[in-house]
Amino acid sequence: MEIYYIIIVLVLFALAISDLVFGVANDAVNFLNSAIGSKVAPRNVILLFASAGVLGGALFSSGMMEVARKGLFNPEMFNFAQVMGLFVAVMFTDVLLLDLYNTFGLPTSTTVSLVFGLLGAAMGTAAYSVMQTSGGMDTVMSFINTDRAFLIISGIFLSVVISFNASFIVQYIVRLIFTFDYKSKMPRYGAIFGAVALSMITFFLFTKGIKGSVFEDTSFAVWVSAHKSESLLISFGAFFLIFFIFNNFFKYNILKPIVIAGTFALAFSFSANDLVNFIGVPLAGFHAFQSVSFDADPSGNMMGVLLQEGNVPFLILILSGAVMIVTIWKSKKSNTVTKTEVNLSRQGTGKEKFKKSAIAKGVVHGSLFILEMIKAIVPNFIQNWINIRFDKSKYQPERASDGKMPAFDLIRASVNLVVASSLISFGTSLKLPLSTTFCYFYCRDGFLSC
Repeated sequence: MEIYYIIIVLVLFALAISDLVFGVANDAVNFLNSAIGSKVAPRNVILLFASAGVLGGALFSSGMMEVARKGLFNPEMFNFAQVMGLFVAVMFTDVLLLDLYNTFGLPTSTTVSLVFGLLGAAMGTAAYSVMQTSGGMDTVMSFINTDRAFLIISGIFLSVVISFNASFIVQYIVRLIFTFDYKSKMPRYGAIFGAVALSMITFFLFTKGIKGSVFEDTSFAVWVSAHKSESLLISFGAFFLIFFIFNNFFKYNILKPIVIAGTFALAFSFSANDLVNFIGVPLAGFHAFQSVSFDADPSGNMMGVLLQEGNVPFLILILSGAVMIVTIWKSKKSNTVTKTEVNLSRQGTGKEKFKKSAIAKGVVHGSLFILEMIKAIVPNFIQNWINIRFDKSKYQPERASDGKMPAFDLIRASVNLVVASSLISFGTSLKLPLSTTFCYFYCRDGFLSC
């Protein structure tokens, strides 16, 4: 075994640590935005629950690691030298790209970076290999797992459409029920809303997100999987009773624990789905290295071994979660990205960091045109009732303990977190590497419409 292959493996793991740091610094905004923007609790409390979610999600992420091994290309078509070069190129590109975006405080998708990085590196490596044999484009495409790649890419962009529309519909209905003067409606509807929200969170985390994780075969997971309806009803009843007591007898604002629980759930969903973006490629490279470690000249060995299921060591998952937690607490660039997105999602007016583009204006004008068409066929008495429900004149946002106004209220924050975490957990159960950034952004944009 040549020494430089050992060096390449060490470089891959060093890049994995860097990718964890830069990736989480960028993606932390996705699960911190709602809680920080609504000022539901002190920042340290928010980070504590987010850290617990990140660690828990890391332990549920092993089923997603197959994406980096065989999800986008056919490893049996590549030899060991080609695969290792491909993996190094992907990791260097990913780290540099994420750090660049973090430096300018711009949130980007680590999933899109990984997926298209792997596709680009695989296509480039395949093209070079085919050029040596005078093959054509059809030969190059035989190196790519086109069916799975199409499914993954379609899932990423379909999640944009689903996130926007699901969030718009849910937020619109919730706002009709609670209005902007939501505190006066909490005694009547609060317990039901809280029970539905947390039941959805627990259902998707433990019945969907557990698939493919290291806990999939535990007795608890088996029972929950076999009794999904019963689990959902039990959780709904328990949460309803708890929230009813705290809301009506102790006069406690139950939206706060919902937002905190949602922050935990979204951090959990992010970690379970996105950890593959940071360590999936290095782990695949290490597995390839292990398979040829006893060969004197392994360069020409074909990598069909990557088609096999790979077990992610429990210690690797724990250490990855630990690196992400430290990044959440210490990264200054993460704070910069968080400020950018909270500013973009605020309910009120303020100074805009980015100018309006022609595309954005077109989307807004198109949406307003559709809205006018709908209003033309809706009876006036219904329109008047809706206008009353969306009246903001009675909305008086409370100042937080630091004396500053929140960027948006707890209703928007709670629905945002519940919808986004549920969608991402469902995608994880299907082993689809959804973009948590896209899901969160378009959930947020759906809410901005309300």
